Amino acid sequence: MIERAPFGSTGHYSSRVIFGAAALSRMSPERTDQLLSTLLPAGINHIDTAASYGESELRLAPWLADHRHEVFLATKTGDRTGPTARASLERSLERLGVDHVDLIQLHNLVEPDEWETAHRTGGAVEALAQARDEGLVRFIGVTGHGTRIAGMHLRSLDEFPYSSVLLPYNFAMLDNPGYRADVEALLAVCANRQVAVQTIKAVARRRWPDPEQREFSWYQPLTDEDAIGRAVRYVLGQSQLFLNTTSDARLLPLIFEAAAGDLTAPSDDEMGADIEAHDMTPLFDGADLERI
Repeated sequence: MIERAPFGSTGHYSSRVIFGAAALSRMSPERTDQLLSTLLPAGINHIDTAASYGESELRLAPWLADHRHEVFLATKTGDRTGPTARASLERSLERLGVDHVDLIQLHNLVEPDEWETAHRTGGAVEALAQARDEGLVRFIGVTGHGTRIAGMHLRSLDEFPYSSVLLPYNFAMLDNPGYRADVEALLAVCANRQVAVQTIKAVARRRWPDPEQREFSWYQPLTDEDAIGRAVRYVLGQSQLFLNTTSDARLLPLIFEAAAGDLTAPSDDEMGADIEAHDMTPLFDGADLERI
């Protein structure tokens, strides 16, 4: 069974593996039902979706009708102004078929101009805080991609008491000294303030050499069972971290199996060997590859 831990200061004990519902974006209802039926038996009690994840919210709705009380439910909005963020949240509630979500997250808040808009008077943060006061959402978080995001999360936490952050975390990215330093600084602040830290891209291998090769994920994931196990333990070996699953649902059984076992983190030498053996490269480099 996958272990659970306090999700920051929310009072919820979340499974350390969070189901990334981007996997449902283009999935058939039949396949969705099959996949969702595996979550609770594996110990998963936290689901993360987004307004921009295709049909994901709609696919979750029938399952949530029976299981809403059993999961911590998170979604995201990419809107930055107050009225549009409020409308996005209300649309997500309708699509999910629920009267509230546990966590609403500002999706990929990394560009300075968008950050300013979201945090100013009349911006998304103010509107979502109002929605929280009205009971439409319980907590507010912030997410992002790229090598700048850890630094931007530090700025965000100094501006508003977010309950959670989400960012890329894998050995290939942390081999970047600048990114590692920002991540370590962020983790220290989050530990001090009881902010939950969610990670993404744990099992990323590289970008697709040919974009036409893309299948179920915008990046090429690892497929080797042992390498996936080490990648999962590299994240979950750090007790502060939660791991959000890949959008390639075919890999979920391997991720669940690894997360339910011994979580001793692999050594840097082991991870370095996987980098070489599987031709792994960072998804983001601070320059040409910074945007998805």
